Amino acid sequence: MLEVKDLHVHYGAIHAIKGISFHVGEGEIVSLIGANGAGKTTTLQAMSGLKKISGGFVAFMGNDLAKIKPEKILRLGMAHVPEGRRIFSRMSVQENLEMSAYIVKSKEQVQEEFKHVLELFPRLGERLKQRAGTLSGGEQQMLAISRALMSRPKMILMDEPSMGLSPILVKEIFRIVAQCKKDGMTILLVEQNASIALSISDRAYVLETGRIALEGNSSELMGNVEVKKAYLGG
Repeated sequence: MLEVKDLHVHYGAIHAIKGISFHVGEGEIVSLIGANGAGKTTTLQAMSGLKKISGGFVAFMGNDLAKIKPEKILRLGMAHVPEGRRIFSRMSVQENLEMSAYIVKSKEQVQEEFKHVLELFPRLGERLKQRAGTLSGGEQQMLAISRALMSRPKMILMDEPSMGLSPILVKEIFRIVAQCKKDGMTILLVEQNASIALSISDRAYVLETGRIALEGNSSELMGNVEVKKAYLGG
């Protein structure tokens, strides 16, 4: 579904992503793990058109993303749950969800997806009229994921969904991520909590300073001595 070959991204003179290659198959959860500054968020932003690609090739369902604007990437079926949630804080929960369904032409499909996200996150159903900026951190993360789902994507990019959340809420968020996979969603996950990322994903890539240092099945990486020492506290 997603193929990345020799991807390069620059911030001015800074070479942030240095020729990485990876792929995500339909129905997979693939994780990108690594320390702060490794290039994980920049990689996702390059996928969704938020960062200009300096070199290489990124294809989503056969479409060259380097030539497509972010809004069209969304229409192709790739949604992005950004780091820090980036919800519309002055709008209500319901308005946030409705805004995200603007590309869905069928009102019946919008209502169907609206019902679906409230089944996934019943807490949001209790807060539909509440301003999004007054939600707790966990509720805002639920809203950010729900907002992405409202566009009926084929693939979701998730950036640090556990950031700033209590262990109980982290468990709840990742339960939903697993449910999204069961529902047929393809997910590219960036997560600093390497243990939980590897426990839920099919495959993973380890990024270090803009390069892929390791890759493999998640179970293999969980047993890797280097990964244990650097990311799993072992």
